[in-house]
Amino acid sequence: MIDFEPGDVIEIDVSGRKAHVQVTHLHASYPPVVRAIKGLHENGADDAAAVAGGATKFVAMIPLQTALERAGVRYANLGQAEIPEDHRVFPTFRMPIRDKQGNIVYWWFWDGRGLSYDTELDAAAANLPMREVLTGQRLITLLSDA
Repeated sequence: MIDFEPGDVIEIDVSGRKAHVQVTHLHASYPPVVRAIKGLHENGADDAAAVAGGATKFVAMIPLQTALERAGVRYANLGQAEIPEDHRVFPTFRMPIRDKQGNIVYWWFWDGRGLSYDTELDAAAANLPMREVLTGQRLITLLSDA
């Protein structure tokens, strides 16, 4: 099995169209971080750099190759492209901590090195990606909503 590396742009078949993600980070204890690139396209792409220049739809952690294989979807590595500047620093993820009734008591924020927390979720923090590991099927569903 060949693992993906940061900078790799992956083209994924989604309901007869093509979606794209770019691997942005690897972490020793978690799956790779990817950015989903906005848009579904009728035809495949040849230029990884052109694809990587697209706007980001969302950021997530996913064991990408294994998840895509388990989901039974076709994919291809288009090659390496520069990671956009605003995605070069490891992202901060958010995670709600709930009480026994299921209410959110506070939020954990993880930046790949350590945790911090806050009792309030401000507008900026609400836009942070969730600290969860996506399945292949969940990734396909999110990409389908492009």
